Amino acid sequence: MQQQAPGAPGPRKPGRQMQDNRQRRRRSSPMRPRQDDEFDQQMIDLSRVTRVMAGGKRMRFRACIVIGDRKGRVGWGLAKGADVSLAIQKATAQAKKNIITVSMVKETIPHEVRAKFKAARLLLKPATAGKGLIAGGVVRTVLDLAGYKNIVSKMFGSPNKINNVAAVFKALGMLRRIDAPAKMTPEEALAAEEKRKKQQV
Repeated sequence: MQQQAPGAPGPRKPGRQMQDNRQRRRRSSPMRPRQDDEFDQQMIDLSRVTRVMAGGKRMRFRACIVIGDRKGRVGWGLAKGADVSLAIQKATAQAKKNIITVSMVKETIPHEVRAKFKAARLLLKPATAGKGLIAGGVVRTVLDLAGYKNIVSKMFGSPNKINNVAAVFKALGMLRRIDAPAKMTPEEALAAEEKRKKQQV
């Protein structure tokens, strides 16, 4: 039996060799750039729902998610899942499919709009620069993710969060598209758009 010389490194263990090979492969493989999501997301509601089946009650989770890039694009999704993470994942995927581009003039809406969804009623009014977002609850969340800075809003009727979100998106979809210079106020932009339409007729 050969004796090991003093100071010489001992035999490598198989586990140590496998670990060295893994580190070598990680160094040789190119680093993939991390893709940041362009949308910010906010959870509006997360609740547990049950459904009575033939064999008993089935429990699931329901999530409502709103996403937006704060530059005029916003969307929302509502989905159910067997657990919380699955419900959030499905709601986020649905929100990305329901993205809309809103009308914006100088960080506010071009004109006043009223919307109604089921028992929820909403009023949105344009505001001057520096007024801020005068809104509460889910209305403020949606308008902030859309990129608005100055809006006056008022909710009537139902306090249901999901119905209120649907009412906000219905109101944003009712806004007219107005191509106005940056120096125009919402009132001037609306008057210019109406004048242009009359000239076309």
